[in-house]
Amino acid sequence: MTQNPDHSDTLSALRRIEGQVRGVQRMVDEKQYCIDILNQIAAVKGALGSVEKRILERHFQHCVKNAMTGESEADTAEKIAEIMDLINKRIS
Repeated sequence: MTQNPDHSDTLSALRRIEGQVRGVQRMVDEKQYCIDILNQIAAVKGALGSVEKRILERHFQHCVKNAMTGESEADTAEKIAEIMDLINKRIS
């Protein structure tokens, strides 16, 4: 069984995002201006998107590459099914 890639380099970004979300909660609690809250939400979504892209790229470079170059057709089929499921969740 192959080991999953290390994603620890994303932890600082995730902690920063966690702080941004707490900031949004505080803004809502303080009844700040809607547009300011929405701008902060957009910033959180953008930051999460960056982390998502980094992890997805690593998945392709490590997990998918290993499955495609390995001898197991079942592993290859499983990775393709996972990717298709991920794409379908994003499209619908």
